[in-house]
Amino acid sequence: MTACLSKDTLKIGLVSISDRASQGVYVDQGIPALQKWLETALCEPFEVETRLIADEQDVIEQTLIELVDQHACHLVLTTGGTGPAKRDVTPDATLAIAHREMPGFGEQMRQVSLHFVPTAILSRQVGVIRHSSLILNLPGQPKAIQETLEGVKGTDGAVIVRGIFSAVPYCLQLLSEIYIETRPEICESFRPKSARR
Repeated sequence: MTACLSKDTLKIGLVSISDRASQGVYVDQGIPALQKWLETALCEPFEVETRLIADEQDVIEQTLIELVDQHACHLVLTTGGTGPAKRDVTPDATLAIAHREMPGFGEQMRQVSLHFVPTAILSRQVGVIRHSSLILNLPGQPKAIQETLEGVKGTDGAVIVRGIFSAVPYCLQLLSEIYIETRPEICESFRPKSARR
């Protein structure tokens, strides 16, 4: 088991973006799936701010700004609204409030998803930085969320293609100096030897 070495508490914003779920037509599955995965993967406690909102660009922008600027979330994970349909505006809202883009996250998410579905090329997911916070757009389905975060694994459990969360702890360390670790059996995080504690 990996030792937990954090002097600060990681704060994570979880945003599920869905017209129907926000209207109560069906129960949101994105936030519970994200929270469960994080509880399994992270080896230290963390705080969570959750939001269930409609596919409205101005609402998404306001929510992301609130979570970063007012609630000081180190990491914000969104789920849903990343496809090519007219109501899919999560990436547009994310880019609109970003200070810097992190294109590698979007590229890797599509690379992982292409191992499971050919329609992964239709995803417009992005990763960005606002101030010293990292914001990542994830898929809407729980199975796809887990695949994107963990990566592609063989039948023996060996990682074939790394998921995006392998790079998240080091990215957060560079942005805000917070130090977190993941459980390697779920998702092994990577950082240079010079950055390890």
